[in-house]
Order: sequence, then C-alpha cells, then structure tokens
Amino acid sequence: MYWHFAAIFVLSLLCAVGLFYRVSAALLCAALTVVFLLDKAQYLNHLYLVCLLGLLLAAAPAHRALSLDRLRARRAPSGAPAETAPRLHLFALKAQIAIVYFYGGVAKLNGDWLRGQPLTMWLADRGDAPLVGPLLAAPATGVALSVAGLLIDLSMGFLLFHRRTFPLGAALALAFNLANALLFNIGIFPYVMIASLALFADPSWPRRRLPSLFPGAAPAGGGGDAARPARGGGDAPMPARRRALPLALLHGYLLVQLLVPLRHWLYPGDVAWNEAGHRFSWRMKLRDKAVSELGVFVVDPRTGVREALDLEEWLTERQLGEMCARPDMLIDLAHHVADRFQDAFGVRPIVTAKVVASLNGGPYRDLVDPTCDLASQPRGLLALVKPPGAVTGAAGSAEVTAGLRGGATPPSPVP
Repeated sequence: MYWHFAAIFVLSLLCAVGLFYRVSAALLCAALTVVFLLDKAQYLNHLYLVCLLGLLLAAAPAHRALSLDRLRARRAPSGAPAETAPRLHLFALKAQIAIVYFYGGVAKLNGDWLRGQPLTMWLADRGDAPLVGPLLAAPATGVALSVAGLLIDLSMGFLLFHRRTFPLGAALALAFNLANALLFNIGIFPYVMIASLALFADPSWPRRRLPSLFPGAAPAGGGGDAARPARGGGDAPMPARRRALPLALLHGYLLVQLLVPLRHWLYPGDVAWNEAGHRFSWRMKLRDKAVSELGVFVVDPRTGVREALDLEEWLTERQLGEMCARPDMLIDLAHHVADRFQDAFGVRPIVTAKVVASLNGGPYRDLVDPTCDLASQPRGLLALVKPPGAVTGAAGSAEVTAGLRGGATPPSPVP
C-alpha cells in the first residue's frame, strides 16, 4: 500500500498543476476509491466526499485555463483551446457541497441533537481548557451550539449559491468549519469545506484579481459563468443532442445523491442505534455510543462447547472500535469466523454476541439479540437488532478494550 499512497501523492500533484490532467484525475479518483473501499471500518464522510469530488473533477475540463496542460497546448501548431468550461461542471461541484451541508442539517433534526446531545457531553470534556473551559462545559452552551449548527447546515447551501448572500455564507462557513477543526478530531473535512468556498465565488475573480496570469484574456464583466478569452472565441455552442447525455448523467448523479441519504426511513428502528442507512448519508457527529460489555462467542455444534473469541486476535484496533457500535459489522465478523471454522472442520458453528451499549448518554441495553446466531443471518438483516429497553445489571461506561483482556481465550477449534 505504500506505493499506492505514493501514487496518490504524485497524481494529486499532477492534478494540482494541471499536467496530463484528464488521465491524472481519472487515476486519482480510482486510487482514492480503492482506499475508500478496502475496509468498512475505515469509512469516513470526508473520504467519501473526496471520492465524489474526484469523480466530478475527472469529468470536468478543469485544466483549460491556469494549468501546465494549457502551456503545452499553446505551443501546439493548432493553438490552445478555449479557456472556458461548460457551466454544468461547476454546478455539479457546487451542488455536491450544498447537499453535504443540507443533509448534515436534516440529520440533526432529531430529539437527541435538539436537546444538545451528544455535543454537550463532548464539550464537557473540554472543561479544563484555558479561559473558555467553564463556558464550554455549561449545558446551555451545548444546546446553543447544537441549534446553531443545525441552522447553519440547513441554510449554508442557499447562502453560498446566491451572489448577494455569498459573503455572509462564506464568513459563516469559515467560522463554522474552523470551530469544528479546533473542537473535534475530524481530519481534513473542515479544510475541504473551506477550500470549496472558491467554487461559489464569481468564476471570473481569478482574471480580475490576477490578470498577469491570464495574458491575452479580457477580464469578464459581471457574474458570467467564466471569463471570456480574447482569442479563440470560446467553445461553440454544443448541439442539443450532445448536451443531452451530460445533462442526463448530471441529473442521475444528483438524484442518487438526493435519495441515498433518505434511505434509512425505509428501515425499521433508529438509524443512530442500528446504523442502518448511516453511511453515505452525511450523518456527522450525531451519536456517541458507550459500550460497557462486549463479547463474541463461538459454540461448536458437535460438542456444545462455548468459548469467547479473543477479538484482538481477529480485528485491528480501529475495526474493534467500529464493530462494537455497528450491528452489521458484528454480522460480518460472525460470518468470517464461521467460514474459517467450517473450512477447517466441515461444520458451521453458532456465533453470538453480547454487546451492551448506551446511545448519547441514554440507558444501557443490548445492541443485538444475545441469543441470535449471527453467522446464520443474512448480512444487512435488521431483525437481530434488539429494540430499545434497559438491560438490568449493565451500568457504567467501561473502556471497550477492558472487556477484551483477562480471561478471554480464542476458541481452540478455529484456526
């Protein structure tokens, strides 16, 4: 994988300077998607967003103006092509960013968020911060920031899309994302969203601000979709038949992006609890699951012997942390263990799990039915998710790893 990430770095540089852009952008999108799909436990909203933006950029002629490809084309006998690009490519990128903001706000329309959870719990952990610690730890602060975040997310796309409200939207987006970067460990996401503000500015601003970088091009007046080059005349209007396919693809893409985040309404239960429909839906920083008990057990059907699985032998630290909160990943592990057992001994074992968790400071309860054979369940089945109900004898919030050490032994028949 080292070479893979080295290739991503090189391809990113080529795209940034616009050299062999078409090939570089397509390869970069593919390379990022491979990383994204390697491990379910590594799912991150910002990596998903980067893959989507990579796809849109690979389809866009983003190398037409300020790029090394442009310099190479100027030396060609036929001369350089037009410096403008069809507006639908810019619209697609802007719409994608607006969708992220809007659905991030829609996801916050739930009882826990409106009462300030889990933000209040997280801010309480910052209570020892200099000067602002007591303010952050106050419950009213968590509620106020929760409501503010909801309103910002719901309105941001509309503010950025309109020229008159763009300055206000940009200022709010800058403050909002910088605050997220300071308070939470969410990787590159705030910086990607800050960088995306350039998409919503007047497309002619580079020519007006940096005319020396665009020799021979007349500054565009007003708020056109792109600056008009002085020579070359720009692209000829595309025939209606040729416009039909790009427009159809764009509409199809946006329809998928609008519908996929809503799919959790088709599934029973609370998406924050059972995680069904959580991914690809821009549900960000909405839940805090504390696990007080975690165990996966393998029963040999030939002997009836039941042994606890040493999860640290089967999973990485990241996978373990994700699995204890996601029922579908428990099923994945159960199938993997059962397959290994069956390959070795010709009989499929029974695999159960005891996971006691709390959502956003609520009561502790079973995450999955502890009597259910997970290895016999189709992947994605939601019937095994135990409905809400407090579990007696499960109190406190012990570290997950504490339950994995001391006495837990791997089932001997499983290689």
